[in-house]
Order: sequence, then C-alpha cells, then structure tokens
Amino acid sequence: MTPPHRHYTVELPASAERVPQIRRIVAAHLRYWHLELEIPPMCEGVAELLTNVHRHVGPDAPCVLELRWSGSHLTASVADEGPRLARLEGAAGGGLARIAALSDSWGTCGTPTGKVIWFTRRVEAARAAPVDPPVPLRSVPDVVGPATAAQPPAAEGEPTADPAPATAPGPAVAPGPSPSEASLV
Repeated sequence: MTPPHRHYTVELPASAERVPQIRRIVAAHLRYWHLELEIPPMCEGVAELLTNVHRHVGPDAPCVLELRWSGSHLTASVADEGPRLARLEGAAGGGLARIAALSDSWGTCGTPTGKVIWFTRRVEAARAAPVDPPVPLRSVPDVVGPATAAQPPAAEGEPTADPAPATAPGPAVAPGPSPSEASLV
C-alpha cells in the first residue's frame, strides 16, 4: 500500500545556530513517516544545503526548506534569494559534491527571486514496526522424562491408539491412604 504524499515546509534564516535544530526537525518528520533509515543521509544533506546558503548567500539569509515523500522518492530542497546558481566545483568532499554522494539525483534551478537546490533519494515504502516485542523462545527444561516408544503407524481401517498423556515434571507427592484405609483409622 502506497502511503499518501507527505510534505513539510519551513521558512527560516540560514544561521549556523539553526542547523542543529533543523536536523532534529527533519529527523522527527522522517521518524513520523517511518523512514528511520533515511535520517542520517537526509539530515546531512539538508545541513549541507543550509550551510551553503549561510556561506554563499549570507548569514541569516532567508530560505525555505521543503521535504516531500511520494512513497517512492524522498526529496529535500532549499530555496534562497541568492542570485548565483550553485555549481559542482569538484569532489573535495563538501558542498554539492557531498549532496551528489548522498543522493540518487540532485539539481539546481533559478527562480524569479533566487534559486532552488534539491536532492532526491529512492526509498521503499515504510513498513510498520511491530508494536509488541517478539515473544521470547521457551527454554528446554533441565529435566527430561523418559522417551516413549514410537508407535508403528496403524493399518488402514484400524483404530489408532492415543498415547498416554505426558505428565509435566514436578515435585514427587507421596500417595495418601486410600479411601478404604482412611476409614479404618
């Protein structure tokens, strides 16, 4: 069953102090959408995009973070008012090179007021985790009673004999007097 499309948008200043808070918000949304495995790469990618806005557009520059999950693709985008389009300048390990490494696809496009940078990851539909913990396996008892002889299979038409019911091991109980002996005392 494909989940309904999920969407989250927040407008914020791209300050260095806000990045950890936004990471926690993104993680909370992904947990709510049952996408726990996507938390580390998505949070890292969003933090990279917000840091780039802070570095290249300006401290406290306004931007809009958007998360979308279609049931098969999870997309994060950051729109800002910076006039310059971002470029992949090399595989130095940061910026768009890091976004490319974390995603299945990414891109950037100009808008009337600035630009949008986005990245997408393919994800499987979330499966609901069991609410109750699994029932622990029962252990083998330390004391095992004598094995019963196996009965040969009954011939067709013959009635089968039910084996005697097994008794659970427990404390030995001394037999009491029979009813006839109790009346003699």
